[in-house]
Amino acid sequence: MSKTDDPDVLRRLYEGWSQRMAANPEMGMDDMRSMFDEWHQATAEPDGVRYAEDEVGGVPGIWAVPDGADESKVVLYTHGGGFAVGSAASHRKFAGHLAKALGTRAFVVDYRRSPEAPFPAQLDDSVAVFRALVSEHGIKPENITTSGDSAGGNLAISIPLRLRDDGDELPGAVIAFSPWLDMEHTGATLDSNSATDALVQKPILEGMSTMFVGEGNDAARTNPLANPLYADFSGYPRMWVDAGTHETLQDNAEKVHEKATADGADSTLNLVDGQQHVFVFMAGKAKVADDELAAIAKWHKK
Repeated sequence: MSKTDDPDVLRRLYEGWSQRMAANPEMGMDDMRSMFDEWHQATAEPDGVRYAEDEVGGVPGIWAVPDGADESKVVLYTHGGGFAVGSAASHRKFAGHLAKALGTRAFVVDYRRSPEAPFPAQLDDSVAVFRALVSEHGIKPENITTSGDSAGGNLAISIPLRLRDDGDELPGAVIAFSPWLDMEHTGATLDSNSATDALVQKPILEGMSTMFVGEGNDAARTNPLANPLYADFSGYPRMWVDAGTHETLQDNAEKVHEKATADGADSTLNLVDGQQHVFVFMAGKAKVADDELAAIAKWHKK
């Protein structure tokens, strides 16, 4: 649990980023990536978690291993950042908190990023990690939970879809934090929540989605593996989705929950009042984030 309660720490970080981007509209990708690697500043260092760089399935990443973790169970964590920024390093502390709450290990995937590697490179890397956890590390598929935030939440949701399409066994659960799914930017909350979201605005999403799908590949915007709002969730693992009511991507979470439920999947949606994009990133610093992780842990153990 958090030693102090600072529920505005993430909003302040986002506001600072927004101000820096506004002051430098020509900010290059290297500077953008450096800035977003500050994401970890909103997260407290979890006690009793050790980290190790590694490659799984030929894909680099960072293990987060809490003391006493059940090493037969793994969270495959895909970081956020619009498929273009963010990293295993920026997300290792949060993955440590999540793994600690669930009593498992976590592997944070440093998947290839756009624009250098457009869709489906990020998904290919994430699926390769899943398969290697099973074939090389001896983890049972049902003991793997795919999880991620924002664009990484998209990947966490897409990994089982890809595995199902390929005839593979599926993970046991999916946890998606503020997932970014709509590559067409049609959601009502893009406008209705624009004044309260300190970071994610439609022009940013438009630029990042174009880098993700690749120039001249607009057909990918409705591909269910890039935009899971078009997916069939029949036979899908049980899923937890959350979002804050102050974020522009709120209805992405709502829509995927509604679609999954309509297709017969076991989906839980938690909308948390007044919260920013990926509010759980305040783990260890804000009670609202710690409470969410505690609720997820209770759900996960059922």
